[in-house]
Amino acid sequence: MKPASQAPADDGQQAASSLCVAAVQMVSTPRVDENLRTAAARIAEAVALGAELVALPEYFAIMGMSDSDKVGVREHDGSGPIQDFLAASAREHGIWLIGGSLPLSADSPDKVLNSSVAYNPHGQRVARYDKIHLFGFRQGAEAYDESVTIQAGRQPVTFATPFGRVGLSICYDLRFPELYRALGVTELLVVPAAFTETTGRAHWEILLRARAIENQCYVLAVAQGGRHENGRETHGNSMLIDPWGEILDRKLKGPGVVVGTLERDRLEAVRANLPALKHRVM
Repeated sequence: MKPASQAPADDGQQAASSLCVAAVQMVSTPRVDENLRTAAARIAEAVALGAELVALPEYFAIMGMSDSDKVGVREHDGSGPIQDFLAASAREHGIWLIGGSLPLSADSPDKVLNSSVAYNPHGQRVARYDKIHLFGFRQGAEAYDESVTIQAGRQPVTFATPFGRVGLSICYDLRFPELYRALGVTELLVVPAAFTETTGRAHWEILLRARAIENQCYVLAVAQGGRHENGRETHGNSMLIDPWGEILDRKLKGPGVVVGTLERDRLEAVRANLPALKHRVM
């Protein structure tokens, strides 16, 4: 399976030597308007810290009281208040902006696509990725089944920036390394998530660092992080990881911003010193 490249190919210009990126950690509520105001303030904060690319978490626009709440606010692809907000924010600040995930219309009237959408500094959408792997978990009274309200995506997606290619994924995708291999060589992987506290405490950081190490690229993980009104506790721990697996910045719990700089020299040094990507056999 080849990834869909939903941005113009590189135009031959020399790649940027660095890119300042930010992850906006949130504790979203059931109210879309309130969440968009919070996201706007955090985006502005990230930009003030120098961010040129900003990512929001999974379900940034709504964490409903029930799983079906997101169906009620789903938008048609390309049109709606959440997508309009993202486009306007990217254009206003002149940044690359990734809306971690929002509910888009699916084939079934009682389901949504859980979609990550990316906009360029002109406010033009350059990519849309629909979450492929749907979370299912049961341990005692704690249970989740995303397949009840979400239609699975099918296509891996990357897009081009002046620094390099960005690969998109969402939350549970993190457990499936074959998805990231299918993206090809990328300079940055973005992982918006709403990991539960139970699974996040056990596996979140180690999986993120593994994806950075094995793909020899930066990973920007942007999470929901706290106790939500619906009673769910999300793990948080948003972070930026370099291609050697080192954590450059993190936010453990609560709303906040993680900021750091992607450095081409660092990326190229790791790949030259240990050329694992060239050593692949299968």
